[in-house]
Amino acid sequence: MQIVFAILAVVLAYVIGSVPVGLLIVKITTGKDIREIESGRTGGTNAMRAAGFWAGFATAMLDIVKGAAGVWVARWLTPELPIIHMIAPLASILGHNHSIFLPERDENGKLIRLRGGAGGAPSVGGAMGLYLPSILIVLPLGMLTFFTIGIASVTTMAVALYSTLAFAYFASQGIIPWAYVWYGVGAEILLVLALQPNIKRLFEGNERVVKYSLNGWLRKRKEEQQGEPQ
Repeated sequence: MQIVFAILAVVLAYVIGSVPVGLLIVKITTGKDIREIESGRTGGTNAMRAAGFWAGFATAMLDIVKGAAGVWVARWLTPELPIIHMIAPLASILGHNHSIFLPERDENGKLIRLRGGAGGAPSVGGAMGLYLPSILIVLPLGMLTFFTIGIASVTTMAVALYSTLAFAYFASQGIIPWAYVWYGVGAEILLVLALQPNIKRLFEGNERVVKYSLNGWLRKRKEEQQGEPQ
């Protein structure tokens, strides 16, 4: 019976992660389809591009809740299985990145892929659900990275790294199980896989820089100065 509950927990976490919050918020506030804007992803960064800062912020916060909810469901169904508590938020990230509610088909109706986001916000939520105080490390560092570097893909990958380092420290102090450290590793793998096109653009120097960041502001200022008559 425990195996049944473990499988159910992981499946429910995936379904919760699949809820396309960004698509819903952008659709409600602007009538636009976020999948047709910029990167086409449904996460907070693209929601910001599609509908402004607050739409992006609301999307990111609710996506964080999706990741945490995966852990909450797993703890409710399998209170004695920390390994499932670790796997469930990974399933939430997978659902966010490849949503069962966002199938993309070709002209013949054949499934091409499942659309979604990149997984940064739900990975923060997963860390929060596993050990709430970790949010005091992961979230501020993630926000600092985002609002200084201004590159969403870098921030997304950095968040999983911060989670791994934070959990390794807490585990070394005997505060949390060592199994939780593998959550950060697994999240990083899922994020890197989702961000392959972005990583390619990073190496080419063509990755997008968000204007709501120090890097974006500096770039805009430099462009304005270069455009001024000498």
